[in-house]
Amino acid sequence: MESILIISSKSQSIDGLTKLLMEEELLSPDSAKDAEHGRELALSRPYDLILVDSPLPDMKSEELAAYLSHNTDSCVLLFVGHEQELQVEKNMCEAGVFVIAKPVTRYVFHKSITYLRVSLNRLRGIRHEKVKLQKQNEEIRLVNRAKGILMEYLSMTESQAHRYLEKQAMDLRITKAEVAKSLLSTYEN
Repeated sequence: MESILIISSKSQSIDGLTKLLMEEELLSPDSAKDAEHGRELALSRPYDLILVDSPLPDMKSEELAAYLSHNTDSCVLLFVGHEQELQVEKNMCEAGVFVIAKPVTRYVFHKSITYLRVSLNRLRGIRHEKVKLQKQNEEIRLVNRAKGILMEYLSMTESQAHRYLEKQAMDLRITKAEVAKSLLSTYEN
């Protein structure tokens, strides 16, 4: 984990969590003393992990954790009182928020960080695949638009237009998407 944010109204909680994070050989975290500042920080830059320590003075911690889970790509970990854990956990599960009861032992913290690392690695893999698929989708759209132009302006059939784009890409040693962009810039302007 490269970037971590702690949102807690208590300085000693921030210090304690920072110490536990350092024991896990993680970087020194950013911190916020209230929900509003925490939300601003979380939305201003990407964090791998956001730790929310309840209660917060200006907003329900559960609402903030759910908001951050839905509006960022961060793993969110919410610390609640032991007596609240089961009820809060039911509500937070749907929101994609991990919940831990306070007080937190080193062992529980270590296990939680381990699980969060696993989740983060899976999320990164999914994000990478999503970006790759979006790029492929965009290239397909470009090629299809270029085929449409070839069919309209040069009276080619779809298979002729497809073959033309493939041949141009091979001959020029560029991708079909680059050929398509070139054609689009010529005919659409």
